[in-house]
Amino acid sequence: MNAPADSAAVRRGNLSLVLRHIAAHTPCARTEVAASTGLVHASVTALVADLMQRGLVREDGAATAGGRGRPRRLLRLVPERVRITAAHVGWGRIRVVTTGLAGDLPDVGHVRSAPGPFGPPEHLADAVGAAVTEAVSSPGSDVHPGALVIALASPVMSTGTHPAAPGAGRSASTLAALVAERLPGLRCPVEVVNDADMAALAEYHALASVPAERQAGTVAYVKSDAGVAGALLINGRVHHGSHGLAGELGHIPVALDGPRCRCGAHGCLSAYISTRAVCDAVGLADLASAQGPDAAVAALLHHLRNGEPRALAALDRAGHALGAAVQSVIGITDAEQIVLGGHLADWVPWLAPGIDARLSARRAAFPTARLTITPGTLGPRAALHGAVRTGRDRTFADPTTVPPARQPIAGPGITP
Repeated sequence: MNAPADSAAVRRGNLSLVLRHIAAHTPCARTEVAASTGLVHASVTALVADLMQRGLVREDGAATAGGRGRPRRLLRLVPERVRITAAHVGWGRIRVVTTGLAGDLPDVGHVRSAPGPFGPPEHLADAVGAAVTEAVSSPGSDVHPGALVIALASPVMSTGTHPAAPGAGRSASTLAALVAERLPGLRCPVEVVNDADMAALAEYHALASVPAERQAGTVAYVKSDAGVAGALLINGRVHHGSHGLAGELGHIPVALDGPRCRCGAHGCLSAYISTRAVCDAVGLADLASAQGPDAAVAALLHHLRNGEPRALAALDRAGHALGAAVQSVIGITDAEQIVLGGHLADWVPWLAPGIDARLSARRAAFPTARLTITPGTLGPRAALHGAVRTGRDRTFADPTTVPPARQPIAGPGITP
């Protein structure tokens, strides 16, 4: 009774297998796809024909195996067939980039000023819609709009809500719908995700691409920008927890009698390592107010590199606080890698002594337990990298969402 549905699901899964292999190993031959996926050659041939009809794959040249026989026709991904749009909504700005299935971010994206991620969802949707409209031109007839992924600098709960203001809640699905209403020509799914989750995902894969780097099973990510956020990855997948808040380190208490946090509690990690907290401790609050937080952070780095005692003391205090939070995280999750993103990645040389001091007892108690503290490598665009990866995965997971191309890709030199 369920055979037709099951058959369609199996075909979608097999198309995904074949497309992912071609994307990862382009150019490659059908025999290589069959050997890697375990599918029989006849099935691979039929699946490749389907992907070519959708414009996702083309034949591009041939290769010989060094012996007799016909040359193998090589298959290549057509990244331009699908357009992925990613928007990062942070404090004060919205960054937008568009790219294809290859996932390469352009050197320059579109940046639009915004009042921040909090406020009425209609106002936020207006700002995101305007930023995307300015950044994205109408697609050509053979360019399929794959997804718009909005990475929001705010917790996005699994129940579909994110805090729009202290004590208030708004629906992330409602925000996605409001953005879609403002982009009637977009014609693609709109997804709202947490920016720390996206940054963690992108940093994980960036570090995994380093040959000498062993992939960790459980990874905790923490970043400091305007506030402090985090994420938890298990075997390369974001672990959301029961409500979508797993890995949110900003409000882990690190001192029972510590300074009052903006959330109302005392001793939260954010009160020690947020950009505002550190800059205030160094006496850069007036500079931040007059010229913005970027100017204050630049001045902080200058003070650190020159060995200014007040700056060194602030980072040592922040390092001890971060070490205490990491100690709690690894005690609960048994994480073996902590990735520091945002401004923390730049501050690692000055944070490390405090972190190590806090973790020394645990390392002595569990000498064989692997734990590394690693700075992120993707900088302020990490969340955009992760959002693009999430958008691409929509197409890779189900290539049937891409309709047949008006001009199917049938041979070398034909691009959408």
